[in-house]
Amino acid sequence: MPAWRLADRTLDLEAPGTVVGAGIVNVTVDSMYEGARSGTAEQAITDGIALVERGFEMVDVGAVAARSGPPVAAADEVERLIPAIAGLAGRTDAAVSADTFVPEVATAAVAAGAVAVNDIGGGSDAMLEAVAGSGCGYVLMHIEGPPRVDRPAPRYDDVVDRLKGFFAERIERAVALGVAEESIAIDPGLDFDLTVAADVEILHRLDELHSLGRPLYVSLSRKDFIGALLAGSWAERLPAAERGNGTIAAAALAASKGAQVHRLHDFEALDAVRVAARVAAAGAGR
Repeated sequence: MPAWRLADRTLDLEAPGTVVGAGIVNVTVDSMYEGARSGTAEQAITDGIALVERGFEMVDVGAVAARSGPPVAAADEVERLIPAIAGLAGRTDAAVSADTFVPEVATAAVAAGAVAVNDIGGGSDAMLEAVAGSGCGYVLMHIEGPPRVDRPAPRYDDVVDRLKGFFAERIERAVALGVAEESIAIDPGLDFDLTVAADVEILHRLDELHSLGRPLYVSLSRKDFIGALLAGSWAERLPAAERGNGTIAAAALAASKGAQVHRLHDFEALDAVRVAARVAAAGAGR
């Protein structure tokens, strides 16, 4: 399995069964899961340290909810995000990543101590140039349009083939703009421009994305498709607070398919990921 190079370290993902937990911290009051709304930088630092103490090797910090909504000024995002990034980077040895799709915010976050940028924007040229200039790690997520904008999910003849093509093109562009390929991890973007059926198909065939040669960063914790699967329909999907057990099952499945980095809210889900990855690795060695 490929390593993932961050700004100040390289995560060795080669050993079978190796997984990295990225704990979710939101300096927000409107994120989709009420249990992950830190609200202030001080609370975000406390919450992030608690995740590290429970075994998370990374902390992913965001200050703008991924859900649809009006634009947030970059200055406002910086004001909320940077104190939390700096505080966590100064008080823990865990890798701190910035969850942002705004290039100037990403640059400020790396200057404050973030070692990676988790970009739900799909890799715009401006973001790729910012990442190249900062030399940090980078999470490239599949999305078919601008973040925080509602639109019907596209239909694909083969959704996994679509993801392969998307990632291959954006990785090539990233490298052309100066991003080190070793610094890129890929996120299939579950719930973003995908139907529930497409999310399920991606999870079922997640191991096919290893052909791209980059670490798989999976962010599925408490997402809508899990609520829909548990309820039996999208219209009646369970709220985020009731998706914990479903998250454990989906995260374990992702680990069994070889996903190396798991962005999660809960340490129980991280435990499930570790057990599933180690069992899968033992089976692969026979």
